[in-house]
Amino acid sequence: MKREIIQYLRAWKTRSERNPLIVRGARQVGKTYLIEEFAKTEFKNCLSINLEEKPELKKLFFDNDVKRILTELSILMNEDISFGETLLFIDEIQSCPEALQSLRYFKEKTPQLHVICAGSLLDHTLNEMKLPMPVGRVEFMHLYPMNFNEFLVAINQERLVKYIREYDFSNPFSEVIHNQIAQHLRFYFFIGGMPAVVKNFAENTRLSDIQRIQNNIMTSIQYDFAKYGTRKQQDYLQLVLRYCGRYPGRKIKFSNIDREIRSTYLKESIEKLALSRIIHKIKHTNASKVPLTEYVKEEVFKTVFMDIGFVNQLNQIELTGLNNLVTANEGILAEQFIAQELLNIQPEYMSPELFYWSREEKSSNAEIDFIFQHKNKIYPIEVKAGKTGTLKSMQLYLHEKKLKEGIRFNMDLPSKGSFHVRLNVPGNTAELSWTLLSLPLYMVSELRRLIDLGVLRF
Repeated sequence: MKREIIQYLRAWKTRSERNPLIVRGARQVGKTYLIEEFAKTEFKNCLSINLEEKPELKKLFFDNDVKRILTELSILMNEDISFGETLLFIDEIQSCPEALQSLRYFKEKTPQLHVICAGSLLDHTLNEMKLPMPVGRVEFMHLYPMNFNEFLVAINQERLVKYIREYDFSNPFSEVIHNQIAQHLRFYFFIGGMPAVVKNFAENTRLSDIQRIQNNIMTSIQYDFAKYGTRKQQDYLQLVLRYCGRYPGRKIKFSNIDREIRSTYLKESIEKLALSRIIHKIKHTNASKVPLTEYVKEEVFKTVFMDIGFVNQLNQIELTGLNNLVTANEGILAEQFIAQELLNIQPEYMSPELFYWSREEKSSNAEIDFIFQHKNKIYPIEVKAGKTGTLKSMQLYLHEKKLKEGIRFNMDLPSKGSFHVRLNVPGNTAELSWTLLSLPLYMVSELRRLIDLGVLRF
């Protein structure tokens, strides 16, 4: 299961100013597998410890004497430690805050040693940690489910990935290749990007196993709720998880989840699910320039789920064959897919952030699915499940924010164009000249590259 992010790990390994690396991501997205594969190819040996499987090892971190810790680990695990050739991998580190604190001293006392840590509920520990965090002495990497390109590689379609990555508008996009990619995308919508699910499909191509594996993963994720508080709080988490999984991309109104439960309890559940990376918030921003975060309305947001495959699993959509993979949820699946891909193209070291814009007025409602920032410029993004759809919200947003460039993802072939339109705005009419970059859903991975190529400039 090849992961693109391994290139980031290789760059981290060779950096002179390298800190211990903390890998953050939801349960079952492949953190442990990725790090172990990285160790096999890049290091002579790996000293790997799991602090949940071997809780007795937590006692090694009673102080910050890292030389003693390494000596005792070497003896207990029967592994040599050689700086530059050994990777120290501490898994499930969230179960031992003292181990997290010790990372500062690994950096200061043994900077030559390569140290990577991971943990499924790590964000909860970092958020609630009472011991001092090693600020400036650690760095982070964020891992998500497998993206669509990684899915294509897993099913031996590397040539399709190469075609997507090299497309630059100098020639028409092949309609035959587009249709082939669209078929694989249809499968990805229902299989998703959880590595265990993709691996099973790649090896067996049996749809009958997919929902069983997805259900097993989702059950294991929900077992973690026992760590989140009282039985009543766990019930709230279950309720919110099901709602967010069934309605990705919908603006959160607590009354829609359950009118009988106090909004503070539901809000707390959303925050905990977001910390666990089970859901991701899409925050409302009224920005017309960077930074997007300065114009965020914290109380207004949508959510998307951790993986598109679970959206169908929670909606009980059965996988029976390619011709039957069409549902009434096409629109929300398209938006969920774009959200996942946008998270994947963010810099690996940055905490995930997604934004949208909406205006709720009686005669002029409008919503932009995503507001995307690239090199200090912002671009509105509209998502369409099919090949058609109006762009009224896009035009209103561009006019209001005095911008000239927009992006659309749909299931048509790539195209670009310049347009001049007359708009009906509240109490007046206005004119807008703008350019549109229209890409098939599966080309989100190429968005930054195509913008840099200047395809929006005419």
